[in-house]
Amino acid sequence: MSLRTFDWHGLTLAALRIASGLLLVQHGTAKLFGFPGGDRANIDLNTLVGWSGPIEFAGGLLIILGLFTRPVAFVLSGFMAAA
Repeated sequence: MSLRTFDWHGLTLAALRIASGLLLVQHGTAKLFGFPGGDRANIDLNTLVGWSGPIEFAGGLLIILGLFTRPVAFVLSGFMAAA
């Protein structure tokens, strides 16, 4: 297989999807479980910070797995814009 026929487009999109999903999962676990980064703060779920942990964690997992990527990305981008 030569470099001309190799699918660089699909490979780079998959790498970007997985990397951004891992970053979202990392931020979600830091807010939910205190890992990585120390102690878990007592966060009220009725605040924006309280909602961001579960949304980042679940959305990041869905993006990594490639399930419902467009609707999840739309919800996460709107949520991050509001944050």
